[in-house]
This record gives sequence, C-alpha cells and structure tokens, in this order.
Amino acid sequence: MLWNTLLLAMRAIRRNLMRSFLTILGVVIGVAAVITMVTLGNGATRSVADQIASMGSNLLMVRPGQRFGPGSDEAAKFKAADVEAIRNQITGAAAVAPVANSSATVVYQARNWSTMVTGSSNDYFSAAGWELVAGRGFTDAEERAGKAVCVIGSTVRDNLFGAQNPVGAEIRISQFACEVIGLLKSKGQSAMGSDQDDTVVMPLRTVQRRLSGSQDINMLMVSASSTDAVDAIKAQLEKLLRERRKIGENEDDNFRVMDTRQLAETLTGTTRILTMLLGAVAAVSLLVGGIGIMNIMLVSVTERTREIGIRLAIGALEREVLLQFLIEAVVLSSLGGVIGIILAAAASIALSGIMNIGYLFDPTINLLSFLFSAAIGVVFGYFPARRAAQLDPIEALRHE
Repeated sequence: MLWNTLLLAMRAIRRNLMRSFLTILGVVIGVAAVITMVTLGNGATRSVADQIASMGSNLLMVRPGQRFGPGSDEAAKFKAADVEAIRNQITGAAAVAPVANSSATVVYQARNWSTMVTGSSNDYFSAAGWELVAGRGFTDAEERAGKAVCVIGSTVRDNLFGAQNPVGAEIRISQFACEVIGLLKSKGQSAMGSDQDDTVVMPLRTVQRRLSGSQDINMLMVSASSTDAVDAIKAQLEKLLRERRKIGENEDDNFRVMDTRQLAETLTGTTRILTMLLGAVAAVSLLVGGIGIMNIMLVSVTERTREIGIRLAIGALEREVLLQFLIEAVVLSSLGGVIGIILAAAASIALSGIMNIGYLFDPTINLLSFLFSAAIGVVFGYFPARRAAQLDPIEALRHE
C-alpha cells in the first residue's frame, strides 16, 4: 500500500513539474543558505585557529600596559635585565625572546618596500613557530655585536627579489647596509588580518642601536615546554614581573600576559556565535519554503477534489488519502533538500576559494538540514492532507 501511495504521489508531482519546482524553490534556497553559512563559518573558525597556532605553540606574549592601542605606551617598557631574569628564574620555559619593532623602508637595487623590522634573538624563531627555508639564523657573536644581518619573510623577498634566492644578498635598511642570511617559510595572514610574512628579523641590538635608538623592549615572547606547563609559567611570569616592576600588593599590573590558547578560544567562540546567527537567519527561508508547500498543496487538494471523491467512493480509506497527500508534500520538501545540499556544496567550495578559507565538510549540518526539510513537508503538508482525507465523497463527486 505504501509503495502504491508513493507512486501516486510521484505521478501527481510529475503532472505539474514547473509548479512542483517553484514550490520547492523556497526549501532549496533555505537548505542551501543554511549549509553554506554554517560551512563557511566552520571554515573561518578553523582558519582563525590555524592562524593563531601559526603564531607559536604554547606561547605567552607579555606586553607593557593593560590595553592595546593609544595609552598602552604609558607603561614602562621591558629591559634586557627582565629577559635574563625570566630565563634564569622561570622553570619550564623552552624559549624567551625579547622583541623590539620598528618600521623601515628596505631597498635592493631599484626596488624598495616598506615593512616592519623585528629585533630579537634566535629564540624568536622557535617561540613564534618560524621555520627557515633557506639560509641560517643568527650566531651568538652576531647577536652580541649587533651585526647588520637579517632574515626576511616571503613577502619582502617577493617584492625585492622576485623568485630569486635572497640569501647572501645585501639590502639597505634605512641608512645602513644589511646582509640577508636567511629566508622564512611563509605563514600567510594572521588572525588579526595582517601579513605575517611582511617582516624582517634582525638581532635585537642592531635594531636598538640603528633604528629605535633606545634599549626598550616592546614585547616578551615566552614559549612553554609543554601545554601543561603554560598556566604555571604564566603565574610565575606575573609574580616575577610584579616584583621587578615594583608593583604594590593592592596595585594593578602595568603589563599584560596573553595566552594564545585564550586568544584562540575567544576568536573561535566569536566566529561560532556569528555562524549560529547566520544559520538561524538563513533557516527562516526554510519556513517560508514550508508555507509555499502548504499553499500549493491546498491548491492541489482543490483541483483534485473530484479525484479524491472517486478514490473515497470506490473504497479508499481516509488514512490512505491522508498518506498520499502527506507523501507528496514530504517528497517535494525532501527533493528540495537534496537539491539544496548539492547547491550548498558547490557554493561553499567556490566561496571558500574566494574568501581564502578552507572548505570544511560538515556531515552533521547536511544531515540535519535534509531531515529538517523533510520535517517541514510533514508539518506543512499535514493540514492540506487532512483536509483532503475529510472530504465528503458525495460532495467531492459533484465538484467540477
């Protein structure tokens, strides 16, 4: 009986293909919108997490001041003695890298490029998760003497050297010559939207003497030996820096220790909320599609009143008529769900490439969207189906 009812429903749908397509269009758009929004949101979340991970694993970043932007410079900067104290007194720290930044224009032959110059030590490469694809890092002698040597990022290489190997070449930074001794592996865009590869790394003393003109250190990067040690190191850091910066017991810190894990949780949490919001907004179109199915099924009941009367007159039960129209509605909505899933996959792949985020297939949202579209057929198809099943056979046979 169920198979015969399904065949009758399919035959009724085929009779009006254009109307059937327009009926399911709302469901198609709704399913495609929901899946696309959630898929892109998941891809963006994964991309943010990967970008933060590229900053360095188990990393703590210590900055002066309690806020970023204007006003953060009011707090005293760190000194070389702070770095040595952290290295000697903090247990579990795999690397401690001082960082001093200065913007500068770098020149090679007829090409020039404005970039950020970072002064640090060899620990900077391990703490920040940098890998060298060519050349080498700094020697101890180069760091102590503050020699004019540098390691450049791929963006700087592309703009100054093109595709050629820059190692061994001499570039001019501001007013002094500098030998390129290494090339960093590309990391791409950071979670904040900046280009991580647009950088030149030099020994800390070189930047302090030739560019910044001071002994100040803008940031400290401390890499923990393991994930389990991060919290303990953070507590030790806060205690040590409060002592060194002579902060009273009832006074607030004039520095901030930032954990990349917390940053990742905050940013990914934000993108997940936005993904849920966009998915909820897109789901409204599914309800609109359900209303469209209900409307067309009511029209179909009116058009086929005589057919329903004949079926009832020759012995069809009310539940069989109810099931026929209910199956028609479910088939329409399910078909819309399948087409919507296919469109969503194509749209997600295309938009992921345009937005430069990874395509992350989520079987859960695809299955839920399909089941939800089928449920819409049941909910919005029940009333028209019940109306058809409750028709009086005699009155239905009189209908023209």
